Amino acid sequence: MTRVLVVDDHPMWRDGVARDLTDAGYTVVAAVGEAKQAVRVGSSLRPEVALVDLQLPDGSGVEVIRGLLAAHPGMRILVLSASAEQQDVLDAVKAGALGYLVKSAGRDEFLEAVRRTAEGDAVFTAGLAGLVLGEYRRLAAAPSSSPAAPQLSERETEVLRLVAKGLSYKQIAERLVLSHRTVQNHVQNTLGKLQLHNRVELVRYAIEHGLADE
Repeated sequence: MTRVLVVDDHPMWRDGVARDLTDAGYTVVAAVGEAKQAVRVGSSLRPEVALVDLQLPDGSGVEVIRGLLAAHPGMRILVLSASAEQQDVLDAVKAGALGYLVKSAGRDEFLEAVRRTAEGDAVFTAGLAGLVLGEYRRLAAAPSSSPAAPQLSERETEVLRLVAKGLSYKQIAERLVLSHRTVQNHVQNTLGKLQLHNRVELVRYAIEHGLADE
């Protein structure tokens, strides 16, 4: 069972999310409403997935994202927010969030987003992914003094290119006639070689190296 931390300061929303997750077969390790408590609990319990709101009474969700990933870099974080403002989305992704879902999403869309996040996919409410890719393209156009990139295998490069195009692991597996597990292994190997932490960082790397345009 995938273990999930829920962070939201509205008790009714928080309890409803936790209930939907439990009904869908997830293990909710905790449901908390404050930033400091979220970092403390998440660092201790180390869930695979954290669902984080951006507006909290004692801090921001961006601070929670940074704190959780500092303690557990492999944690996969999905933001659940009422805001669809460009700066909020970019701040969350730059902090390390894997995806961003607006709270107006329906239950089925929400559960699908959690499932894909747990698998390592970057999930965004329709229209928001373009904001993130646009920002990464802008950053990629800036001068860079990065050291030479590690050598990736032909297959790892192929998978990375499709990740950058926004395909899910399932779609990549079908496109390359591979198993879902094999695709995940290639992504994990690539993350290790490039010293990156999540799929969003992979997309940025691919754009910076021109792979997304091939």
